[in-house]
Amino acid sequence: MIYNYRFLGILPRCFPFQRGILYVRLSLHFQLGGCAISVATLSLFRFSGLKSLAFVISQMVLARFALARAEEPLFWKLCGSGTGEGFTPKPNWSVWTIMAVWSDEAAARAGVQAMPVWQRWRARAKEDWHLILQPVAARGSWAGENPFRPDPTSRPQAGAMAVLTRATVKPRHALRFWKRVPRISHSIGENADVAFKIGIGEMPLLHQVTFSVWPDTQSMARFAHADGPHARAVRDVRAGDWFAEELYARFRLIGTIGSWGGKDPLATDKRSDAA
Repeated sequence: MIYNYRFLGILPRCFPFQRGILYVRLSLHFQLGGCAISVATLSLFRFSGLKSLAFVISQMVLARFALARAEEPLFWKLCGSGTGEGFTPKPNWSVWTIMAVWSDEAAARAGVQAMPVWQRWRARAKEDWHLILQPVAARGSWAGENPFRPDPTSRPQAGAMAVLTRATVKPRHALRFWKRVPRISHSIGENADVAFKIGIGEMPLLHQVTFSVWPDTQSMARFAHADGPHARAVRDVRAGDWFAEELYARFRLIGTIGSWGGKDPLATDKRSDAA
């Protein structure tokens, strides 16, 4: 259950704060230190035709008003996507996404199926697919906060692992950053372990998010730490201070709803992207 408190004072940093409303989750499941454990969703929608494109572009503004008034999700971002392997600055005008964080799995499943914003998008889309994700680890910030609240008592589990990276690129470093992206995209595209991948973002060129699903933690770690385009780019980012803000998060895949390309990519196919 969610209660809204309009209150100013000294509060734990773990509570999300948006537009003067503190969303405090009262539950039997809490993290150490009082921070509620969250569940995230990544919702993908595929649109076709000029009318649908006009609709979803308008939603980049209009949906914000509805989401800002809602008790849930606790955190949300409306994003476009990239073409090709996904991690490119060239937009894919057909695929649009909503990243959201909810108080628990029940709220997440109900939200992506019944909340008005999701229903409106689904009614106009050719297809939609939703990944339900339990945070395992998260560091950094997204728009000034870390919205993903892992359970510190959880133990490593076998199964699919999703990885999200989000960064705000400093304008003076944007050209150098995007020059590196094609090589990184190619290396991910050639990796036989990647089950699904997509690049999304709130603002072209400056705000970028990468999302990928791997069969297990080991395969993800092998790619991340191998001496290739990805590892070299990470070193250059650190040395050159290219990002104004960044976040890295890992998730356990709880489940999926809907279809993508006429199927559930993670149930029937080993490799897929958002094209």
